[in-house]
Amino acid sequence: MKIAVDCRMSKKSGIGAFIDGILPYFLSSNNDFLLIFSNENKDFSLPQLSNSEKKIEKVFCDTKIFTIKELFNFPKEIVKKINSCDAYFSPYFNIPSKIKIPVYTTIHDVVFLDIPSLAGKCGTLIRKMFYKYAVKKSKEIFTVSNFSKERIIKNLNCKKNINVVYSALPEFFNEKSSNIQKDNSIIFIGNIKKHKGLSTLILAFSKFLNILQTDFKTEAKLIIVGSRENFKTTDNSIESLLKTIPKTAIDFTGNISNSELKEKLSKAKFLIQPSLYEGFGLPPLQALYSNTNVILSDIEVFKEIYEGFPVTFFKSECVEDLTEKMIQMWNNPYEIKNIPEKYSFSKTAEKILSKIEENFF
Repeated sequence: MKIAVDCRMSKKSGIGAFIDGILPYFLSSNNDFLLIFSNENKDFSLPQLSNSEKKIEKVFCDTKIFTIKELFNFPKEIVKKINSCDAYFSPYFNIPSKIKIPVYTTIHDVVFLDIPSLAGKCGTLIRKMFYKYAVKKSKEIFTVSNFSKERIIKNLNCKKNINVVYSALPEFFNEKSSNIQKDNSIIFIGNIKKHKGLSTLILAFSKFLNILQTDFKTEAKLIIVGSRENFKTTDNSIESLLKTIPKTAIDFTGNISNSELKEKLSKAKFLIQPSLYEGFGLPPLQALYSNTNVILSDIEVFKEIYEGFPVTFFKSECVEDLTEKMIQMWNNPYEIKNIPEKYSFSKTAEKILSKIEENFF
């Protein structure tokens, strides 16, 4: 069969990492493919394939996702190529107009419906429209955790089949780091939004610094993989909290490469992921494979994804508990071993393809 795959978010974080992770395994299957890239990715090169008979076609499109043009006026020549295929797969829940073949989408989470304050009334309404359109048009839906599956069913009254396929690490993270000297840094990775729990982290880090300086006569640095500019909020609450911490104690990295990310993770004493909400939550897995200890909020999805993994949980939004766990981790780091081999993009790709093929044959 021939499958059209939306690759327009390739080379970007989040959804881009998901499609880039599964694509090589898609292409190594016995199927033919039409790959739709953005014009930014014209230098994309296909991996070496053992099956020389396989037909893989690339097309490039300047239409951005979640736009009026995508929804109502997607390029006719690309739509024609898509409709000549047997199925259409999207790593997200955006669907171009006028697709007549079976559609398979991926809803990673419904955070904007569970936490409507993130986008406001109008923004939430628009997002819900896109979610519902995806549910209506999709033959089946994929998501990355049982938690997300439950939230999709509840928020969207979804009756379609939802397949949990999980996310995974990019290939370069799969080998566990070792023999890298740790420094006095603590690291946080994630976009700068309220549901990431940054206010809890900053308050706990401030208390943690005071304890370190008073009781242990030492210093620590919090590395935030992101830009300080992205902390600005309408109430300036995060910015106010940041002023309580010495500037020398926080480092905003801005956008960094994958190799830089792994280096910073490998050097850090531990990672803190204080999220209030996630669909999957990849940074803890990245940290473990960088030989770095992990402290996680005890939210439902983290309990699901990291059950049986060598991580430490703290009570979500509890500054005192997080501070206590930070002190314990600082003084008594543990050896990371026996990481469960539960998630891989090869497994994810296999599950997606098997479901698409099952509906075709």
